Amino acid sequence: MSGIGVAGLMLPFGRAIAAEELLTTLDVAKKKQLADAALQAATSAGASYSDVRIGRYLRQFVITREDKVQNVVNTESTGIGVRVLVNGAWGFAATNALNTQGVVKAAQQAAAIAKANAKMQTTPVQLAKAPGVGEVSWKTPIKKNAMEVPLKDKADLLLGVNAAAINAGANFVNSMLFLVNEQKYFASTDGSYIDQDVHRIWAPMTVTAIDQATGKFRTRDGLSSPMGLGFEYLDGASSGKVISPNGVVNYGLSYDMKEDAIAAAKQAKAKLKAPSVKPGKYDLVLDPSHTWLTIHESVGHPLELDRVLGYEANYAGTSFATLDKQKERFQYGSGIVNIFADKIQPGSLGAVGYDDEGVKTKKWDLISDGKLVDYQTIRDQAHILGKTESDGCCYADSWSSVQFQRMANVSLAPGKNKLSVADMIKDVENGIYIIGDGSFSIDQQRYNAQFGGQLFYEIKNGKITQQIEDVAYQIRTPEFWNACAAVCDESDYRLGGSFFDGKGQPGQVSAVSHGSSTARFNGINVINTARSLG
Repeated sequence: MSGIGVAGLMLPFGRAIAAEELLTTLDVAKKKQLADAALQAATSAGASYSDVRIGRYLRQFVITREDKVQNVVNTESTGIGVRVLVNGAWGFAATNALNTQGVVKAAQQAAAIAKANAKMQTTPVQLAKAPGVGEVSWKTPIKKNAMEVPLKDKADLLLGVNAAAINAGANFVNSMLFLVNEQKYFASTDGSYIDQDVHRIWAPMTVTAIDQATGKFRTRDGLSSPMGLGFEYLDGASSGKVISPNGVVNYGLSYDMKEDAIAAAKQAKAKLKAPSVKPGKYDLVLDPSHTWLTIHESVGHPLELDRVLGYEANYAGTSFATLDKQKERFQYGSGIVNIFADKIQPGSLGAVGYDDEGVKTKKWDLISDGKLVDYQTIRDQAHILGKTESDGCCYADSWSSVQFQRMANVSLAPGKNKLSVADMIKDVENGIYIIGDGSFSIDQQRYNAQFGGQLFYEIKNGKITQQIEDVAYQIRTPEFWNACAAVCDESDYRLGGSFFDGKGQPGQVSAVSHGSSTARFNGINVINTARSLG
């Protein structure tokens, strides 16, 4: 998983454009014509299977600090990627020449690469069936296209947020908007012609408070989640909003950025006076705004089948959750831990109708009653697990990148019994309530890890007593999930997620959500991140 800094990796993907520039598009008929030309050329060159992705990727980043707009970046990238299977081996080529000659040349080049690969490949690719769906379309169900909102309105929103934070006592504040629109057309020799229009939005911020006497400073990041929604996400409505027992507002399908900025300023100032945590064993009450990252790193990535098989080791290695563990129904977590993969959840970052192999998306179980039952697969991996079809987890971040396995939305299912956060806290004698995600580290097998957060509250004898600081907890993945003692019901369920999740080499990014309700984990080791080692 990668953070905001990965945004810089997005910029080379397309040409920079003026904010007000009117962008041209290819109509569906033209896309189909180009796709058919590429598919025919691939077949003529010996391909037993081929697919074509015609993509137009639009991205806008608006970055502000205090009373200034620091940067506005708009990019557009349009082109065609052709993937072919010849003699049991893959080949891929791409072009930005949006004409018949260009796509035919790309298809022929992909076939030539596949033939060269086949000479060195010892085991031919086994491709699971993906029946053609004909001509279909899918669109993120947005109410307001963020790309069409005037830039001035976006800048005014962010500058207003910054002013609100400063007025509430902050010394510095950065606020940003990251907007993505992917217009993707997929065609294959299986008989699919799939037109998709995907939208995502994220509004992160960082608020800083300084103790002028000592120079000490503390920050609090925004508690928003990146979402698969339009600009309506920022309308400040109450949809999905949850108020924590200590009064912290957590957001669902709508986000009041100014409200959060004011709270962040006050909480950052409170951090300056908060006592440092005493290391030891604690029962942790983890808010969904925090838990998403723990799920992402300790469940989502370890259950990607390419990591399990050792095919992928970039960005923190392979996986401890090997195939033998699935066969023996390894006790990954306690009996109340049910974790599922989901590519169809409304509002999630990963929600699409079809993946980049033309496979219809779905929802399926990964961990059931604490036991490991499945992984995330793509078409050329399905046979390894005895499956007859892919899970729909194959994606590329650009028309010029080859598609490969990416994580689905992976989420912890809500508890089956009615349980509020307040009731959960009543059962905690010595604990810490953690809100928001922070820094983390994890080993090369996704086994040992450490996680921080944004806000920490001490729990004593069933009550929240005070805000504390310098908290991080250490886990061994299976021990941690087996320590899960309670999960709140569905009324507390919310999404978090990563807008720029890195994987592969050359690296690609994708966006993925992780949902949960507040959960309690007993007897977890907590360290003090500010402790001097002498």
